[in-house]
Amino acid sequence: MGPITIGAVAAHFGRDLERSLEKVLGIVEAAARDGVDLLVLPHASLGGYIGDLRDPDLTELPPPIHLDGPELTAVRSAAGPMTVCLGLTEDAGAGRRHNTAVCLTGNGILGVHRKVHQPAGEARAFAPGDRFAACDTPVGRVGMLIDYDKTFPESARTLALDGAHVLAMLSAWPASVTDRASRLPADRQSRLFDLYDAARAAENQVVVASANQTGVMGSLRFLGQAKVVGPGGETLATTRSKGGMATVSMDVDAEIARARRVLDHLTERRVDTYRSGLDVTTPGSHDPTGGVLT
Repeated sequence: MGPITIGAVAAHFGRDLERSLEKVLGIVEAAARDGVDLLVLPHASLGGYIGDLRDPDLTELPPPIHLDGPELTAVRSAAGPMTVCLGLTEDAGAGRRHNTAVCLTGNGILGVHRKVHQPAGEARAFAPGDRFAACDTPVGRVGMLIDYDKTFPESARTLALDGAHVLAMLSAWPASVTDRASRLPADRQSRLFDLYDAARAAENQVVVASANQTGVMGSLRFLGQAKVVGPGGETLATTRSKGGMATVSMDVDAEIARARRVLDHLTERRVDTYRSGLDVTTPGSHDPTGGVLT
């Protein structure tokens, strides 16, 4: 496929849906002018996030959005040929909401991921998703995760086994709510956020584009730290704790092939030795070498 430019965004998006949409459109349009091929925005970039993880106020939840509604139609129009991943609160009908990530271009929605793993009291506000699946895009096969999902190695491994070469990690990841540090770089969650990004990339030998919210929402103070990580776990570009876009131009397929030339983690697994509760493969799941795992 050749080199592509990947951009991962750190920015604040609040509850005002009209303002957050305007901000998303501005970022998408600027990225398109700058030649970005894959743009990853934070989770909850359309309409913001809840303000308290432990005890969310159910009377003040983020505005629910229909996937075929005017907001994503506007983003698709701005995206054109660029692949864009962004997060929102999805209206699932009957009063149910999902934390949802959408991958799209001007031609339509290419993939949808609904957050599976729910921390603390989040389950009071949102219904969980139930699957991980990669999607085909103009920049190759992409898998999406939403913040807490990346804590679990099985999430990223499932997407890598489904052929994803890029993992788009969309987060509204806050500083620690129980042991907050005076400086964000020293916060325990800041360290874990970076650790998970590097580990998920290195253990699967894929590229990670990690976006995150900044600023404050209710009692939550978001970390930023958007970055692009190579298949060896090396950080190629980062915003640190500030807002901005981490941008890298790279030949994803070539870099992954180079990383897997001697040690290929996915094909060298010993599934026969793993206890069934730890094995993320299922009969008929995709083998990244082109076969089917049985």
